[in-house]
Amino acid sequence: MTGDPLVTLPAALAAPGARRQARFLLGVDGGATKTLAGVLDLLHGSLHLGHGGPSNEDAVGAKAAVEALLEAAQEAIDGAGTETGQLSAAVLAIAGTDTDSVTRHVHRARGDSWIVVNDVVGAWATATGCAPGVAAIAGTGSNVFGVGEDGRSWRTGGWGHLLGDEGSGYWLGVESIRAALRDRDASGPPTRLGEEASTFFDVPSIEALASLVYSKPLTKGEIAAFAVRTAKLAGEGDQVARELFARGAQLLGGQIVAVIAQTGLRGSFPVGLIGSAYKAGPVFMEPLEKRVRQDAPQAQISLVEMAPVGGSLLLAARACGQQDSIQPAELTRLIESALKA
Repeated sequence: MTGDPLVTLPAALAAPGARRQARFLLGVDGGATKTLAGVLDLLHGSLHLGHGGPSNEDAVGAKAAVEALLEAAQEAIDGAGTETGQLSAAVLAIAGTDTDSVTRHVHRARGDSWIVVNDVVGAWATATGCAPGVAAIAGTGSNVFGVGEDGRSWRTGGWGHLLGDEGSGYWLGVESIRAALRDRDASGPPTRLGEEASTFFDVPSIEALASLVYSKPLTKGEIAAFAVRTAKLAGEGDQVARELFARGAQLLGGQIVAVIAQTGLRGSFPVGLIGSAYKAGPVFMEPLEKRVRQDAPQAQISLVEMAPVGGSLLLAARACGQQDSIQPAELTRLIESALKA
């Protein structure tokens, strides 16, 4: 059973807008832990950032989310020495299962010209430069989104830690703890994951960690952080750890392939990889690439260097027909420089 796309591009972004004079572009990346806004001055080639608290409605509610978004946006606008009314385009890419409530509040506060999209749309723009292609996110959670040549879009995954997040840091962390418990029970192959987990979580044994998972309980972020140790063991040759990465890559690769099929992508196109899970290196990347190339041999698979706020700015440029005014590499440099400052 296949339904309609879960995430689509709004009309203002479905195709490059009519080119018009533009100077100030606003892009916002809103997440569960923080919000980062940027105002790009096309005239002077400068970028000004603003910061805010969490803006994921699922985490903090719509009211607090909108307050964080507007706070970060205003700081960036003030830093650029301009005003809200002088913005040529504004795109807010926010995390959350449903952005409708946040969209209504933003439009009430700033008007319908401010475009609100799910953060996977911003990730796609970051990964592809707004070109046909795919973004595969694997951080604490996982999600895949792509757009085809004819504008068809499709999302796979994104169902959260209880129902999905395959190949993510959380998935790898949970599966590592499960593998360690199977070793403890003698129902699974031997692995050093139990010893590593006991040290990492500062507990006397793997069975004590099992109790901690339920009694504390451990957060998604805490469990996802253990994936770094799983990667370390995989690099040292622990076969169970290596197989976990191979299985996660197979599942995530299958989601990428599904997006490719549903969007009708063919030939050569970008598949951008975004998130901390890819820092595991070849143990994860190689089986992932192998799985994707079985169905898309010419796909250009690469790690994405640009910060997510860059995707929102590229979308803002697209909205006013200025998509050729700045190259992704230059935008990446501007963002890195502004973050350091």
